[in-house]
Amino acid sequence: MRFDLSDEEWTAIAPHLPKQGRGPKRVDDRRVMNGIFYILRTGAPWRDLPDRYGPYTTVYNRYARWARRGVWRSIFEALAKQSDDSLFFVDSSIVKAHRAATGAKGGNWRRNIGRSRGGRTSKVHAVVDENGRPRCLIITGGQVHDSQVMPRLLNDAGGSIAVVADKAYGSNLIRQCITDQGALAVIPSKSNARKPIPHDKALYRMRNIVERFFCTMKDMRRLATRYEKLSENFLAMVHIFAIRLWIN
Repeated sequence: MRFDLSDEEWTAIAPHLPKQGRGPKRVDDRRVMNGIFYILRTGAPWRDLPDRYGPYTTVYNRYARWARRGVWRSIFEALAKQSDDSLFFVDSSIVKAHRAATGAKGGNWRRNIGRSRGGRTSKVHAVVDENGRPRCLIITGGQVHDSQVMPRLLNDAGGSIAVVADKAYGSNLIRQCITDQGALAVIPSKSNARKPIPHDKALYRMRNIVERFFCTMKDMRRLATRYEKLSENFLAMVHIFAIRLWIN
């Protein structure tokens, strides 16, 4: 099946899964993960999961439980640490929230669903390396400006030799954050800047690496539109997509 993990992919991810604890033996991890990848790629409702993946409740409960415990994040971070690439590309992308994702207890603002030009939306912020693999992923409401998230992205992604981003990240504060990390800021100045700051144009032309990352992300129908009410569940879906990129 085109959604299922290959033997090579399974070998790469298996060591990072939680160990079997006490009590009843866990349902086959590989089958459950294949079911989750099916939902991620097709965007199908959980109830429509094909029988070959087992009961949909088993697959969903594993996905939600591991999201709540931060397991998906831990797997992603463990895989991302294997990279020694030090050229980072930063950007964000809006994801429209389906009506099924709104109205959760606590209010949409607590679920990282905001209002922007596209209506109710979330925003995925990403740092990717020169191979287009994500190093850091953050979810916010769609109305949150990119510059507000950049310091946390840089801190979580680790050190780099250069950070490539568009004009939205061109504030003096962000440039200073990058410089303080010992990296080169490859960010064009805004058109109305009194004193434009030179940037490496050859490196900046590579910025489509992060744009291609988001195009690939939105090939996953569960990420092209947000269906998850809980922010932790939506971020888990983004991490699961990132995991698949790292083991591919």
